[in-house]
Amino acid sequence: MTDWVREALHRDYAQSLRVGEVLYDSATDHQRLRVFINGTFGRVLTLDDVVQTTEGDNFIYHEMMTHVPILAHGAARRVLIIGGGDGGMAREVLRHRSVEHVTMVEIDAGVVDFSRTYLPMLSQGAFDDPRLNLVINDGAAFIRNTAEKFDVIVVDSTDPVGPGEVLFTDTFYGHAKRALTPGGILVTQNGVPFMQGAELTNTMRAFKALFADWGCYLASIPTYAGGPMAFGWGTDGDARQTPLDVLDQRFAAAGIETDYYTPEVHKAAFALPAYVKRLMP
Repeated sequence: MTDWVREALHRDYAQSLRVGEVLYDSATDHQRLRVFINGTFGRVLTLDDVVQTTEGDNFIYHEMMTHVPILAHGAARRVLIIGGGDGGMAREVLRHRSVEHVTMVEIDAGVVDFSRTYLPMLSQGAFDDPRLNLVINDGAAFIRNTAEKFDVIVVDSTDPVGPGEVLFTDTFYGHAKRALTPGGILVTQNGVPFMQGAELTNTMRAFKALFADWGCYLASIPTYAGGPMAFGWGTDGDARQTPLDVLDQRFAAAGIETDYYTPEVHKAAFALPAYVKRLMP
């Protein structure tokens, strides 16, 4: 098994990926970063041996965390990304010509540097887009202190351990709501509910206290193993109710080609299985 990496994120369950060529392996001040090639998923990025993104299936995660809130909102001009150092989230946000400004806050400059070198297919030039303002800072500190307002906030965090833990707190979510424009939308990654149910429940409890419309939607991403992943949704507007025909019109007007997102998938993603519903507070 020396040519395999074992991801032990969950107590009673683990997945393994075959490691081909190792392209990068170095510890920064915050975490150990590795990029290696896998025969199915292409280039794989891990932080402390936990898969963060892959060349092969990252499109599902990035498309669903960006196009769902942006197209539901319908008039998003300013977007904030917390995390997302590989550039994939910025890539998808910036595909919307209607988005005028993106602030991306990443705690670890090392993630950005090696992603530009070893994972350029994820960012596809997003770091050079003049609409992007890259801020190297702690996301929780930024959201606590900023006076800026955003139409959509995307929290592309790691799992709630280490530097990412603070991004799952009630205080953080409260500061994020304050940074939203009226009708603005906050979306978060909340892990795989079958394996990480408490993570979703805790976020939903905070969202229930903060937002008029709160909940989550789902997408299945192969390397985030253990079932479909949940994305938290919070807003004081009615964007979730955007009709399918309106989503169709907005999607067509955006002129974006996608590999996972469609307006039909957008609407269906909010239909939750019973075990996920039972995790709601």
